[in-house]
Amino acid sequence: MAIIHHTTLSPTKLELLTRWLPSRPWFRAGVGAGGEQPALVKAGGFRLEDPSGEVGIEFLAVTDSAASDPVTYQTPMTYRAAPLAGAEDALIGTLEHGVLGKRWVYDAACDPVAVAQLYALLTGRAEAQAQSESDTPDRTVGVRAATGVPLEDAGTGAVIHGTRSTDVDLVLPVGGLLWLRFLRVPTAHDVPETTESAAHVTVGWTASDGRPRHGLWCALMDSRE
Repeated sequence: MAIIHHTTLSPTKLELLTRWLPSRPWFRAGVGAGGEQPALVKAGGFRLEDPSGEVGIEFLAVTDSAASDPVTYQTPMTYRAAPLAGAEDALIGTLEHGVLGKRWVYDAACDPVAVAQLYALLTGRAEAQAQSESDTPDRTVGVRAATGVPLEDAGTGAVIHGTRSTDVDLVLPVGGLLWLRFLRVPTAHDVPETTESAAHVTVGWTASDGRPRHGLWCALMDSRE
């Protein structure tokens, strides 16, 4: 069981993301007047638990309210007590946790522990957890479980970042490939035809006008079309 510590973070998660997001290909540069620095607010999300208890895994939604038309981003992150070897390009930054000390924060789409647990969620072997409460399942997260795929952990291959999504190669233990797709700019009720019959995760968040939204965040694909 992962314990949620309600403590100080320096810098905060939003401060780290404010520096990092503009460097990403899915950031809507120039959407705001003059393309100013994003002004981020937390909009929702959920957690997954690392069975070893070593890595924190959080799927966070943040909304850039600086844009003339506010944009919500999915920013999944992992929190580690030491650097992840070979993942320098995926490092969002470091922060000081009031209880746990220094944490290295990574883009979870590039972290094999997070990818393995998302695959476990999509194959019915893990459960989404509440963002801010210990040992509390998040019943608002919808999961359409995969069928006909191996129930063992898959290896992580190439990570491909696009202008709206990130695709991660999953190397199956029996051979072959699947792809995990992270929708970086989720849209309410957005379940494209290519994924509506595939395994996927839907999540709720709060829009900038205070209204609830719900849409596709992640999908398990058998092709990258």
